[in-house]
Amino acid sequence: MEFIGEIIILILRGILQLLGELLLQLIVELFGRSLVEPFRRPKPIHPWLAAIGYIIFGAFAGAMSLWLVPALFISAQWLRLVNLFLTPFIAGVLMASLGSWRCHQAKQTIRLDSFTYGFLFAFAMAFVRFTWGH
Repeated sequence: MEFIGEIIILILRGILQLLGELLLQLIVELFGRSLVEPFRRPKPIHPWLAAIGYIIFGAFAGAMSLWLVPALFISAQWLRLVNLFLTPFIAGVLMASLGSWRCHQAKQTIRLDSFTYGFLFAFAMAFVRFTWGH
């Protein structure tokens, strides 16, 4: 019985660690919305350039998050690898949902409000944290 309790605690700990990483990335992405506004151009830039920009911005956000919180929330290596792909996927879905909601509310959207750009940003951030985190 004690063994089952330990397994449940390990599973809950893993879920909480994944949620912690996801929450950190979502906070940074939503904060990024306020940083993007001053750089809005009258004519949109090419989608590939925007993708590269979000990758660079995500890598920078990952580096800054490591500076602020150098310890990773996830300690198990296999969970860190799962997090490298799962968290950006979830962040992309959430950003696309936010973009859809903003569109239905007749509010202005930015490219980050799509799955692709949200995923690229979150993946770059997760990759930096995965590579250089403790």
